[in-house]
Amino acid sequence: MFTVLTRQPCEQAGLKALSRTPAIIALVVLLLSVVVLVAITLIQFHHKEVLLPGLKYGIVLDAGSSRTTVYVYQWPAEKENNTGVVSQTFKCSVKGSGISSYGKNPQDVPKAFEDCMQKVKGQIPAHLHRSTHIYLGATAGMRLLRLQNETAANEVLASIRNYFKSQPFDFRGAQIISGQEEGIYGWITANYLMGNFLEKNLWHMWVHPNGVETTGALDLGGASTQISFAAEEKVGLNTSSIMKVSLYGYVYTLYTHSFQCYGRNEAEKRFLAILLQNSPIKTNIINPCYPRNYVTTLTGGYIFDSLCTADLRPVNYDPDDIITFEGTGDPSVCREKVAFLFDFKACHDQEACSFDGVYQPKVKGAFVAFAGFYYTASAFNLSGSFSLNAFNSSTWYFCSESWSQVVRFFKMCSETCLFKRACLICLEPPLQLPLLLPRFDEVYARSYCFSAHYIYHLLVNGYRFTEETWPQIHFKKEVGNSSIAWSLGYMLSLTNQIPAESRLIRLPMDPPAFMGILAFFTAVALLCLAFLLYLYASSRKQRHSQHAFDHTVDSE
Repeated sequence: MFTVLTRQPCEQAGLKALSRTPAIIALVVLLLSVVVLVAITLIQFHHKEVLLPGLKYGIVLDAGSSRTTVYVYQWPAEKENNTGVVSQTFKCSVKGSGISSYGKNPQDVPKAFEDCMQKVKGQIPAHLHRSTHIYLGATAGMRLLRLQNETAANEVLASIRNYFKSQPFDFRGAQIISGQEEGIYGWITANYLMGNFLEKNLWHMWVHPNGVETTGALDLGGASTQISFAAEEKVGLNTSSIMKVSLYGYVYTLYTHSFQCYGRNEAEKRFLAILLQNSPIKTNIINPCYPRNYVTTLTGGYIFDSLCTADLRPVNYDPDDIITFEGTGDPSVCREKVAFLFDFKACHDQEACSFDGVYQPKVKGAFVAFAGFYYTASAFNLSGSFSLNAFNSSTWYFCSESWSQVVRFFKMCSETCLFKRACLICLEPPLQLPLLLPRFDEVYARSYCFSAHYIYHLLVNGYRFTEETWPQIHFKKEVGNSSIAWSLGYMLSLTNQIPAESRLIRLPMDPPAFMGILAFFTAVALLCLAFLLYLYASSRKQRHSQHAFDHTVDSE
């Protein structure tokens, strides 16, 4: 018994020394892990490097039926996970009408482009000219010309290709896009600019936003109009108007349809043809949509040379015939007669149908209406979201005015206001037409009444917007400094990339590496802490056992 008692202190000292060593090591590792965690976190968020990213450029020519517009886009050169943001930096309207009007003299098309292209060269650094892609996309005007005279359409495109091959940019082609493509590209552009596809997360990386609904797109051009919106998953896919569109790893079920000959200009030609067809006198026609006392003469060729009015041509048609149109400014009759442009009965009371028997699921959610929709609404001093009643009131107000009043209002504004948009005395609300026209254009001014009634029938009786859903339409021209047009979506599609923003704020460590190191040292710290707790519990248990043993020895 004595021998055991004399050896006990030695054994206790050895055990304590042995148990202290791992505890000290674990404590040191724990402290080091905490120091590392605090250090890398402070460095990560307080030592950011701001970089000036390199830029890339892209040029798109929107060759519409009535005009051609040149857009210059730019984006940071570096890419991050194939996501990023494009911004519009320059826009130039080509003088003259659309390229489809050059069917008889295709060699003259390049002359129209020259002024805008000289300006574009000044917008892009010279050393980037060769690497800048340039595209031309032609829409409904050229689609009609190709149907009417394919040879002429090909010659126009060939003349354009020859011109751009001599330019310093990387020309990637001139082509005629389909109406469906035009609708899809417009929808992509609208949602891209509104941020419905991407948002920045905590690490300044672009990710898909949670819970964000897409916006439908309504585009009114000169020769066609497009409607595109995300449809319910349950809609049938047995129609060519339903498409699957993949963007940023997400698949959207999209309804899109383009109505050929339902653009504003072609629709008005059809309207004039119908008025002529129903008039007993073929040389003097009453037009209830023109302002009161407005008189103009048009040739037969202006109205009937279009493929959209071919079936309405008189038997003894002469393109040189002179036809006089006299305005009466009657909004009620105008609305009634404009309705004849649409065949609403072809739907046979089917709910999923717009007009002319065309399938369309029920519209839902928010929409953005741009191009001709916006310009007509803005002429009545309306933009953004407003009620159907406000639109009708403005339409009736304008359509009841005489032509002399419209001209007088414009002249008064131009003479008294240095900045037309800032002038508030030109017209009483709700009409401020001259404020929104950069210059007085008789052709547009005389037709705003027709345009307003046409938009009413298209949106209300065609697309089935109601008094309740009309305020969900936002009439917009641009988002930020970028125009809402199909051209941006077209460029993104053709380049087969999503131009991405480089890291304007570069962190010391990439987010994945930072998270990996953070997770590793956190795990090490937790393991050390757990080990120390285990040693502490074991030590207490050992002391308790030793105390019991000593008590037994003392008793003996």
